[in-house]
Amino acid sequence: MEIISLLIVGVFVGIIAGLLGVGGGVIIVPVIVWLYHTTFPSDYLMQIALGTSLATIVATSLSAIYAHQRHQAILWKVVWQLTPGIIFGALLGAWVADNLSSHILHRVFAIFLFIIAAQMGFGKPPAPHRQLPGNFGMNLVSSVIGMVSSLLGIGGGSLTVPFLTWCNISIRNAVATSSACGFPVAVAGTIGFIFNGFNVPNLPEGSIGYIYLPAFLAIVPTSLLFAPVGARLAHTLPTIVVKRFAAVFLAIVGAKMLYRTGLTFLN
Repeated sequence: MEIISLLIVGVFVGIIAGLLGVGGGVIIVPVIVWLYHTTFPSDYLMQIALGTSLATIVATSLSAIYAHQRHQAILWKVVWQLTPGIIFGALLGAWVADNLSSHILHRVFAIFLFIIAAQMGFGKPPAPHRQLPGNFGMNLVSSVIGMVSSLLGIGGGSLTVPFLTWCNISIRNAVATSSACGFPVAVAGTIGFIFNGFNVPNLPEGSIGYIYLPAFLAIVPTSLLFAPVGARLAHTLPTIVVKRFAAVFLAIVGAKMLYRTGLTFLN
C-alpha cells in the first residue's frame, strides 16, 4: 500500500510540476508526513519529508525542463540571473531547517501556501510598466526563493511563478522558467539535507542524511513519466485557468497541513 501510494503521488507530482512550474513538494511533503508519522522519529519527520521531496524534484525538474524547452518557453537569461542566489539560499535553507523543530516547519509550510494561494487567486494585475529588477534585486529575490524553497522542501515555483508574473512575464513563460529554476534549488537543497542529516542518529533504514531512498525511488519513475503531460496542459489551457487552478491547489494543501498540526483560526 505504501509503494502504491507513492507511485500515485509521483503521477500527481509530475503533472503538477509540468503544469504549474512547481517541483511537487507541496504534494510530496504532506504525503510523506502522513505515511510515516507513526513510524519515523517525530523529531526528524519533517526534515526527512523536506529532504526527500527536494531529491525527487531533481529528477522531476529535468523532465519538466525538457518538456517546456520543446515549446521554447524557458527564458534562459532569467534562469542564469536567478541561479547563483538560488543555490546560496537553498544551502542556507537546509541549514535553517535542520535547526528548527518539525512542528514549526509544519506550520510555516501551511501558512506559506495560503499566502501564495491568495496572491495568485486574488492578486491585482501587475502595473504595465513593471519589469524584472536589476542585478541586486534579482540576487536578493533569488536568495529568498532558494532559502524558502529549501526550507519548505519545494522546487521554488510557488515563489518564482508569482514573482515573474508580477514582473509582467506571461504565465506560460513564468511556469517554464520556474521549472528550470527548480533544478538548482533541488540540487543545492538535497546536498544540504544530506550533509546536515548525515550523522543524525536513529534515522530510518535506507536513509542518506535526511533523504529517505525508498520513497525517492518510488516517486521518481511516475513523476518523470507524467511531467511532460503537465507541461502540455500548461501550453494548451487558458492562462486564467492555470492561475486559478494553482491557487485552489495550494490552498487545499495548506488547509490539510494546518489540520495536521491542529492549528485553527481560533488559536
